[in-house]
Amino acid sequence: MKTLHHKIERMISNDLGKNFNSFKRAVLSLAVLSLMFTSCSNDSNTIEPESQLEATLELQRSAEIDQIDIVLGDLVIEAYEEQESGIADRNPQDGTIPGCVTITIVAQQSYRQVTLDFGSEGCLVRGHLVRGQIIFDYTRDPEAQQIMINYNLLDFYFDAKSVVASRSILRERSNDNGNPQFTHSLDITVIWPNGAEAARTGTKIREWVEGFSTADFSDNIFEITGNWNATFVNGNSHTYTVLNPLRRAVSCPYFGSGTFDIQRTNFGGILDYGDGACDDQATFTFNNGVEIPITLN
Repeated sequence: MKTLHHKIERMISNDLGKNFNSFKRAVLSLAVLSLMFTSCSNDSNTIEPESQLEATLELQRSAEIDQIDIVLGDLVIEAYEEQESGIADRNPQDGTIPGCVTITIVAQQSYRQVTLDFGSEGCLVRGHLVRGQIIFDYTRDPEAQQIMINYNLLDFYFDAKSVVASRSILRERSNDNGNPQFTHSLDITVIWPNGAEAARTGTKIREWVEGFSTADFSDNIFEITGNWNATFVNGNSHTYTVLNPLRRAVSCPYFGSGTFDIQRTNFGGILDYGDGACDDQATFTFNNGVEIPITLN
């Protein structure tokens, strides 16, 4: 009985030791997080843990809107360029538009209306499930320096997120650098399945810096400049201004490099996409120098 009693005591002691060690580790982790959050301050404001978490979530949602915006822009531009170049038999491997998309064209003299139909079940575009339709139109003029492309979304979903947009793209044959350029109006609302919602307005200028002389859309590289605002359902708003052009190869779903300034109530800083690698990682640096990693997808 004495031996059994000692064994039970050792078991209880070991369990208490393990629990206490776990408790110490948890307290230490909370202390480190508390220090990190407390240090995220500017001249007069301190970012509390709840605000830090909320800000990170908003940055991630904004990055998701970037993903949607990138795909929408690629699809419309590629479909337009195919129509104007007279490519009859496209290779789905050469661009953004997969073979599961049904393309319908209405041609009346110089007027063109193009519908990209992804079906009610949807099809995969760059690993994203896209459903619904993109419908765009323009007045065709092969000699014009500028063409306005207007497009709408019909019952459009991007990875289960509802997307509402009525937008325009000004297509310039040649900008000051001698490159084709697309100026996008950014009027878009995204609604997540859990009811979260965000809207974006502004202007994004997409300069076509490489690949425009070939028929293969997948070798294209764009550089993005501009500024826009994002408003979230909780009332928070962000302003974005591109500092260094956001560079992206069409073969990559993310910006590879570039920075922009973000300002929000109680904090501001710089989002940096890195050194050119194709990945879903970025870094946000608060105005006071504190850095946090941001996963874009």
